[in-house]
Amino acid sequence: MKISNDNPTRRQPQEVTTALPARGDSLSSLAMSKPHWEDSPYFDGWKEYARNPYHPINDPSGIIQMDLAENQLSLGLLESWLYTHPEASIWTEEGLSMFREIASYHDNLGLPACRKGIAMFMEEVGGRKAKFERDRIVLTAGATAAHEVLTFCLVDPGEAFLVPTPYYPRFDRDLKWRTGVDLIPVQCSSCNDFQITIPALEAAYEQARARNIEVKGLLITNPSNPLGTTMENSTLRNLLAFVYEKNIHLVCDEIYSGSVFSSPKFTSIAEILATEKICQTDRVHIVYSFYEDLGLPSFRVGVIYSYNDTVVTAARRMSRFSLVSSQTQHLIASMLCDTDFVRKYLTENSKRLRERHEMFVSGLRVAGINCLNSNTGLFCWVDLRHLLQFRNQEGEIILWTIILKEIGLIVSAGSSCHCSEPGWFRFCFANMDDQTVQESLNRIHLFVESKTPNQRGMAG
Repeated sequence: MKISNDNPTRRQPQEVTTALPARGDSLSSLAMSKPHWEDSPYFDGWKEYARNPYHPINDPSGIIQMDLAENQLSLGLLESWLYTHPEASIWTEEGLSMFREIASYHDNLGLPACRKGIAMFMEEVGGRKAKFERDRIVLTAGATAAHEVLTFCLVDPGEAFLVPTPYYPRFDRDLKWRTGVDLIPVQCSSCNDFQITIPALEAAYEQARARNIEVKGLLITNPSNPLGTTMENSTLRNLLAFVYEKNIHLVCDEIYSGSVFSSPKFTSIAEILATEKICQTDRVHIVYSFYEDLGLPSFRVGVIYSYNDTVVTAARRMSRFSLVSSQTQHLIASMLCDTDFVRKYLTENSKRLRERHEMFVSGLRVAGINCLNSNTGLFCWVDLRHLLQFRNQEGEIILWTIILKEIGLIVSAGSSCHCSEPGWFRFCFANMDDQTVQESLNRIHLFVESKTPNQRGMAG
């Protein structure tokens, strides 16, 4: 029987639809979540930069990236080493003999040579004051993964870490999003150069308890990001005493430990544990990576070093989901086991960071801008409080917007680091060449000179 095209019972082609969900409720709550921190000025600045990046020839009026803590000053040293050590790569004629071994399956522990090289490097950075056991090293695909794995090991959803401010802006996303944990800011002040005090820790701890939030640990960055400072031995001892008293964990992010360029020297928490002969160490954990010290962010090598056997075991199980490729481990192991190169690199890298830091800080000083006195890292904690129109967070965001859209620099506002004092900003200086640093300083000078004496000092 022939069916007519005008038969009302026949479904017309344009009416055929695919069964797609009308709403997002068929997906997980994690997939549909819209974390508030991705709508913050910190990430807005990165989007703006992506649309208009600076280039000295193609776009000389574009935005200069000063919000990326990346060390490009010493990449030439690594290139020179690779050129003279082709056997470190399994893709060269000299390294081809290792191809089958490296390409074969390896368990979650990682290559023994890589863990040995990392232990040696961490000992060298710490001045050989403490030993690191390679069997306590857990490898992950970057420091972000290391932090998240460690958070999964230590904290349950709804529980919290205490984190001294100002702190790394991406902690809010990296530590909270998938784990469901909370971060409780420990407010530090410029009156003592943002040093951590026991009263500030106690206040944050009690505030968490008042909100019925269980605090499971204290997370610190030493050297500090964004401050660019190292902690005194006495401060580290006080922090240990605090976590032992509260029966919580201490997580020490030490990823800038090899980027100290002036005194005081860096002291690892491992050195305190060794020199003080502290027996109760199972609540202490270290996070490290090769992002900053070696300038290798895309190699994605993160490290968890824990004094807790159960944490080491659990972290290794979880690291299955964020493994480091064996060829990357092989190359890193070859480089880090070259003790002579490592020592020369650390010395030269420190020298280059010191020179770049002085260049940038002295340039700001000419413009009447001061920074927190720092001795490490790839950035400066810059005091622009005198340029605020209003001395509150609104005034800070107004100034941040001017810096981004009028001066053409992307930087971190202090509020994105949970700084309680409006007007502080993080400026990164090691991810560019000297000419770009000078261009950024020229722009800053022009902006400051354009302000009248009354405008410079007006604060509501």
